[in-house]
Amino acid sequence: MAVASRIVAEILEEVKAHIRPGVETRELDEIAAAACRRRRVEAAFKGYRGYPASLCISVNEEVVHGIPGPRRIKAGDIVSLDFGVRYNGFYGDAALTVPVDGVSPQAQLLLKATEESLYAAIDRMRVGGRLSDLSHAIQTTVERYGFSVIRQFVGHGIGRSLHEDPQIPNFGPPGKGPVLKAGMTFAIEPMTSAGSWQVKILPDGWTAVTQDGSLAAHFEHTVALTDKGPLILSRI
Repeated sequence: MAVASRIVAEILEEVKAHIRPGVETRELDEIAAAACRRRRVEAAFKGYRGYPASLCISVNEEVVHGIPGPRRIKAGDIVSLDFGVRYNGFYGDAALTVPVDGVSPQAQLLLKATEESLYAAIDRMRVGGRLSDLSHAIQTTVERYGFSVIRQFVGHGIGRSLHEDPQIPNFGPPGKGPVLKAGMTFAIEPMTSAGSWQVKILPDGWTAVTQDGSLAAHFEHTVALTDKGPLILSRI
């Protein structure tokens, strides 16, 4: 899982380096697919429940599961990249949101709050703690900035399958759910909105957008819990 997750981080950085005004989202997907071929790994999302691409790309009001296509990125956009690979039977999964050339102060703050909430949750990933401690850390961090946590989508366990139990909501009270134990591996992924937490699914059957059209952000890491604390696997 450490190797798989490191590869995810490397490919996300490669894709991120190509994000600029005028680039089509399908070009970014092609970069990710080619990077998988070079490393001889399987793109985890391609074909998953019929998903047609290697990389999920969600722009502005798109929360998650955006399908790459002819849409051109513009200055001022925020672009969420969600990506996973399978390597030797194990999965890694990560996401980040990239600002493009002069984003608004609100967008900058939304990205800061969302990424900060991810690390707040990771900090609460301690042996003997409870799963909802992570959820509570995400919610309180995001709401302190005046933003909303998307409630329809969750983080998850990860390992030999891309999505495993338990589900990890991004909201809720602390001290609930399974006790955290060394050896657990989670994909922790806060998804947030600058407005309402409510979403709708577009006619493509995949792309989730905020109902009120407000900006959305998404950050994710694959994290292993050890006796010494959390170990982030999906960073270089």
